[in-house]
Amino acid sequence: MSSTPNVTRVTPAGADWLASAAPYPCGTPISCGERPDAPVVLPCGTVFDVVSAPAIFGRRMLDRLWDDGPGSGPVAMFRGRVLLFAAPGTAQRLPSLLAWEEWGSNRTEAVPPLLCHGTGDAVTVPAPAGRDTPGDARWLVAPDTRHPWLPGPEVVLWAAVRAARAAVRISIFPPADQDANVYDVSRRR
Repeated sequence: MSSTPNVTRVTPAGADWLASAAPYPCGTPISCGERPDAPVVLPCGTVFDVVSAPAIFGRRMLDRLWDDGPGSGPVAMFRGRVLLFAAPGTAQRLPSLLAWEEWGSNRTEAVPPLLCHGTGDAVTVPAPAGRDTPGDARWLVAPDTRHPWLPGPEVVLWAAVRAARAAVRISIFPPADQDANVYDVSRRR
């Protein structure tokens, strides 16, 4: 059972934070209130970076962050991918950390590629007042403050590695013999 917060609507302070990513925040559809039900394209790299993962793996990462870790900042779903908002600089640093963990060497469906969006990139984010309809862009954890906490590359790596381990269930030990006799040797003298 996941303890991910149920904040699916962007607050006015969260909208201000999103708008601050644009070169001219006052002119964004978010700040002007134009088309509040339409997704918005925002640049990455100054206010936030975004790590994009396939939906199922992204939800596993989010569950690890909330169940076993520090939580997350804003998280959105768009076109079958989970968009994890991260600290600026994460998109630059995370690929080298993933390479160090040999992330791509034995890739399976359980260990998908992560896309990192940083300086020079833009992402489409769900509408601040958008409806929560299946298949459309939506917030899983909406921005609700002017300065949300954003995980850095090490935290995102930690969540990805744990989500992959849970999905793959790798063990260096052979399966236990179910018919073996087991003795408690902890009280042995």
